[in-house]
Amino acid sequence: MKSILLLIPAVLAVVLSSCSNQVKAKHPVAYRFESGRTAMLKDGLAYAPKRAPLAVKRAIAAGNRLQSKPYKWGGGHARHNDSGYDCSGTVSYVLREAGLLKGSMPSSGYFSYGNKGEGDWITVYVRSGHVFMTVAGLRLDTGWGADRGGPRWHTRTRPGHGHVMRHPAGL
Repeated sequence: MKSILLLIPAVLAVVLSSCSNQVKAKHPVAYRFESGRTAMLKDGLAYAPKRAPLAVKRAIAAGNRLQSKPYKWGGGHARHNDSGYDCSGTVSYVLREAGLLKGSMPSSGYFSYGNKGEGDWITVYVRSGHVFMTVAGLRLDTGWGADRGGPRWHTRTRPGHGHVMRHPAGL
C-alpha cells in the first residue's frame, strides 16, 4: 500500500504535465476560402482542393458519406458503418477512412491524438464531452447551436474557446 501511495504524486505530475502541454484554441473556428488550400462546399458536399494530400481527399470523401446520417449516441463505435454517428464516432470514421487512425476513440481519447496544435490540413478540436474537426478548412461537426442534427460540413463560424487542438502528423 505504501508503494502505491508513493506513486500517486508521480502519476499526477505526468497527467498534469500532459494537460499543460496542449495547445488551446484561442480564436473562433472560421471558414475562409483560399484557392488551392481550402475545400469548397456545394449542396452539402465538400470538394477537396486538387493539390490536397491523398489522406485529405480520403477524409473529405468519408465526411461526404456521413452527410445524410443522423446523430446517434454511441454511433460509429460498435460498428464502422453505422446508421448514425455521434461526435467521436464521426471523427473516428473520417480519420480511419483516411488511413490516420486504427479503430475508434471516445472524445476524451483525442486529447492525446496525433500532434499538438493546429494542422495544415486537418485539425481535431476536443474538449470534455465533445470533439469536431476541420478538413481543408471545412468544419465537420455533429452539432452546435442551430447546426445540430448529425455529422455535417459547416462554413458557419463556431467558438473555439475551451477546445484543445490536435492534428495528424504531417497534416
